[in-house]
Amino acid sequence: MKRNVLIIGAGGVAQVVAHKCAQNNDVLGDLHIASRTIGKCEAILASVAEKGSMKVDAPFTAHEVNAMDSAAVAALIRKTGAQILINVGSAFVNMTVLEACIETGIAYLDTAIHEDPAKICETPPWYGNYEWKRRARCADAGVTAILGVGFDPGVVNAYARLAADEHLDTVSSIDIVDINAGSHGRWFSTNFDPEINFREFTGTVYSWQNGAWQSNKMFEVGQTFDMPVVGPQKAYMTGHDEVHSLSARYPDADVRFWMGFGDHYINVFTVLNNLGLLSEQPVTTAEGLEVVPLKVVKAVLPDPSSLAPDYVGKTCIGDIVKGTKDGAEHEVFIYNVADHKEAFNETGSQGISYTAGVPPVAAAILVANGTWDVSKMVNVEELEPKPFLALLGEMGLPTRIKDAAGDRPFLG
Repeated sequence: MKRNVLIIGAGGVAQVVAHKCAQNNDVLGDLHIASRTIGKCEAILASVAEKGSMKVDAPFTAHEVNAMDSAAVAALIRKTGAQILINVGSAFVNMTVLEACIETGIAYLDTAIHEDPAKICETPPWYGNYEWKRRARCADAGVTAILGVGFDPGVVNAYARLAADEHLDTVSSIDIVDINAGSHGRWFSTNFDPEINFREFTGTVYSWQNGAWQSNKMFEVGQTFDMPVVGPQKAYMTGHDEVHSLSARYPDADVRFWMGFGDHYINVFTVLNNLGLLSEQPVTTAEGLEVVPLKVVKAVLPDPSSLAPDYVGKTCIGDIVKGTKDGAEHEVFIYNVADHKEAFNETGSQGISYTAGVPPVAAAILVANGTWDVSKMVNVEELEPKPFLALLGEMGLPTRIKDAAGDRPFLG
């Protein structure tokens, strides 16, 4: 059984991860959290203490580390004795952190695909550019590496696997729909790191349709989805991580990702983009200062973690999976609804961070008890989904299933 967890990162998602690890430290053992700014880690530990999240009396220690330095991460792993690492730092650090895990032989979990700061929207499949190139090394080292085990990617991958295994004989399409119907009260903000958020939407929108990669522009293809609890919502086809792994497992199905956007977000995004303010390429000001426009925009926007106290409303995220069952056309919607205020009351973070932060802790528990300790690199859809979804229900992210038979809770 693997024990002792090292969390990399100190943002809103890391705060949720810290609280959930603390709530399950009887299984996960000693806990550690590290980032470039140790003060942020210490603030998270203060939140854990304030809310009484520790299940049993055990160490939870803050550390300072530059996660872009693989040797430094490896040294910290050895110092802490961690056997499981949950990476919820910037997507720019994924490969240096993964390399440290391969070197030290511990389990690696992340919630988003790796990104090169100098590149926007690489060629598909995205996982083939960095992560999958290390598959053989993970297997040779016996390292369990579970990629993209947040909510989307992550839980939605498990939803697709559950639909294919339990509800359909053949799968013709997988449409992942992510709706945030909440309100944070700010004039404009992103729900997670603005730099990563905007990078998602300035590149090509890739989808897998008709057995090949298709290209669109952001906000080019949209439709209204009538969602449980939050009602009709306009969403746009968007490039996203899980499309690039699900398309490999289900090559005969169309795989698309849809995200909800309001007109205000689209207008602000369009102006910023047209002005060149979302560029990752450096420019020189009249005073001779070299700046990256996207980093300047990030610096002037609210810190996403600051949104949590005022956030109200709900999210609804799930998979619409179509195909056939017993020779007839069939459709199933597998989804979760989360509440921003409930997330804040429990962990001090808003619902977007909550939905991203609970799943990697559930995965860590499954690695710890051996259920998902597979000694190789996998995406979530390669793993048995039922234990994961059942555990998520116990931890605050219950799954529901809607089809012709009605809308009901997932019972495992």
